[in-house]
Amino acid sequence: MKINSCTKIIGSKIVLIPYREHHVPKYHLWMQDKELLDLTASERLSLEEEYAMQKSWFEEEDKCTFIVLDKNIFDDSDDEIDSMIGDVNLFFNVEEEPKTAEIEIMIADPVHRCKGKGREALLLMMRYGVDVLNVDKFIAKIKANNERSLKLFESIGFVQIGKSEIFQEIETVCNVTETWKMKLMTEAKSFQIKSYE
Repeated sequence: MKINSCTKIIGSKIVLIPYREHHVPKYHLWMQDKELLDLTASERLSLEEEYAMQKSWFEEEDKCTFIVLDKNIFDDSDDEIDSMIGDVNLFFNVEEEPKTAEIEIMIADPVHRCKGKGREALLLMMRYGVDVLNVDKFIAKIKANNERSLKLFESIGFVQIGKSEIFQEIETVCNVTETWKMKLMTEAKSFQIKSYE
């Protein structure tokens, strides 16, 4: 999505930056991991296919992707590649509901899981979705065996609306009400948007 191509979002634990070509080799390395492929319901791609995917995510208006950086590592090193720990995405794929976005989070590096970084990445992305992209409903599809993710999304306000036996996924939804929005503003109070070169 071009709208976020020069956007950096800063939180207390993480920094979100647009997914660019120079991030692809490390991202591709992550996506060779069988567990990550399973948890994200992804297929293994060749490096060339990964570059093509990055380009489409960057250019297509129905996708908004950020790479998640560990803020401490990035502040110390100023090295995006060393600081990469995952990604967070919005997909606008419900044609009859243009303000509905499917949201995904992946903390690829196990060292950085269960430390509040995935939660903060979700909250910052949701705030960006609400404040900048006018999202009024978020959908998340989570593998039924991914208890940590299910609990994380539930704690943010997502509720289960369905289950796919074929894909072994739980579908959850979070409606952007005024009450929920106030909670989001409080929880994502470290949210800052800056320019990304």
